[in-house]
Amino acid sequence: MKIKIIYILCVLAILQESCRKEELNVRNPNSPTPENAKTEAGILSLALGAVYQTGFNGITNTKYSGSFLGSSFWFLAPAYHDLMADVISAEAANNITNQVSVPDYVVFDDGSKVTNSAPAKQVIRLNNSRTKAGSNMFYFEWTWMYYLNNACNLVLETVDKVSFTGNADSKRNALKAWAYFWKGYAYSRIGSVYYAGLIKNESAVTNGLYKTSAEIIAESNDNYNKAIDALNGITTLTDYNAMLKVLIPTQCQLGKGGVLTPTMFIHTINTMKARNILVNKRVKDMTAADWNNILTLVNSGVTSSDLVFTGRSASVGSFLSATTGSVAAMTTGDPTSTTYKISERLIQEYKTGDKRLANNFSKVTAYLNQKGGFTFSTRYRLLDGGDTLKGVQIISSRTVGAYELYLAATYEENELMKAEANIKLNNIATGLASVDAVRTYQGAGLTAVSGAVTDPDQAYEELRRERRTALLFRNVSLYDYRRWGYLDDLSAGGGRTNAVVVSSTGVVNTKATINYNFLDYWDVPDDELSLNPPVAGSAPVQNPK
Repeated sequence: MKIKIIYILCVLAILQESCRKEELNVRNPNSPTPENAKTEAGILSLALGAVYQTGFNGITNTKYSGSFLGSSFWFLAPAYHDLMADVISAEAANNITNQVSVPDYVVFDDGSKVTNSAPAKQVIRLNNSRTKAGSNMFYFEWTWMYYLNNACNLVLETVDKVSFTGNADSKRNALKAWAYFWKGYAYSRIGSVYYAGLIKNESAVTNGLYKTSAEIIAESNDNYNKAIDALNGITTLTDYNAMLKVLIPTQCQLGKGGVLTPTMFIHTINTMKARNILVNKRVKDMTAADWNNILTLVNSGVTSSDLVFTGRSASVGSFLSATTGSVAAMTTGDPTSTTYKISERLIQEYKTGDKRLANNFSKVTAYLNQKGGFTFSTRYRLLDGGDTLKGVQIISSRTVGAYELYLAATYEENELMKAEANIKLNNIATGLASVDAVRTYQGAGLTAVSGAVTDPDQAYEELRRERRTALLFRNVSLYDYRRWGYLDDLSAGGGRTNAVVVSSTGVVNTKATINYNFLDYWDVPDDELSLNPPVAGSAPVQNPK
């Protein structure tokens, strides 16, 4: 891996980009040199910036960022997932967001068929080139996550050189847990979406040995386990808490966000490890051992009373913009003017009477897409701040500080993994009790299904719909679409039937068939391969599909 320092903060990146003078200003407290990071204040600044600045805002080269529709990791990388998972659509050509989610074809209720003349697989691969800066879908998540990984490497390389006040071991372990967790997180995202990746655990060592996605997930779990070991080594909670209060931005210490206790932190890690198992295997290939392994983890996963890692905007100095920093924010409002549009396939997942639908969406005059996306038309808008139904989940707000973005694991995800494992292990009532619990937690107001639904297929359908709605904008939608087989070609048992599709002429179809035929795992970006070609023994870097 060919590395070049582009932030003194430690954007020791996999991909090479040019330096900017302001990023070399050592007087910036958020960008300490490796030397002045060898103080307690310096290492805290380094570790804070490693995640929220380098990891989530690290792409500054205008060759890539000049085409951005929004700001930071959270408006674009998760959006590609939600676009491909048919949660949202987009017309804007920036970053080819208007092409990545166009299915190969749709068959309408009357039997007529509309075909995509530029299949998404073909388009995204044509744009996988260093000469297509800004239009390469593969580039962005890879780059942001390896920025995060390498920034955390520098934290780990520095922390043992720092003198701490108070209980030095507890403070040092708090920082190690922090860095190892975010490294595990980065590897999890890389291994869960790319066909191959790089294991990079030193900040300034080249590495061209590409590993399979499964090996990257194993590395994720290894780092999560190291984080747990560090958390178990904390003996003085006051010193641990003092570190976490600095590492987590103040505006993110509200609501469900805050200073996680070591136990809460371990719960989050267990849920993320369960996610690693669940999302990287097709449902049809899961074994009883897989489901039991998930159950073991989620039974010690995030609880309804736990604090978790969240993000919020602030009026100044925030890593997250209230209006352009998240997929939710850029989907909120009248679809004639929003960057992203709500998909009809999302809305059809809500059950009749679900208060979450009433509180977060309103019906509008059908917005008919005129730019080639034949599944893009919609009759719905996402509301700003909800519709004031007390105790009901609010999905989005563009008011500064109001929207709570979930960065990692949540109670709802943990409980729905518990539900799925139990249903697949034929513990139907127990599994559906978890589905009911999530609906109650979010204020859905739906009649309980545990005990009322006993058929395994019907029970799984309750679970499937609940994951689509309860976990909206929580970074699992694409993984679900893949493991359920929807992304695959119809000829291979993929696609989706009985889909609601509003045609470009306003006809509402309720029994449409959609053939997505999207890549399940993405190719390694050419921006990496051109600078860092695979060495002997590397895994294949392109998905054969």
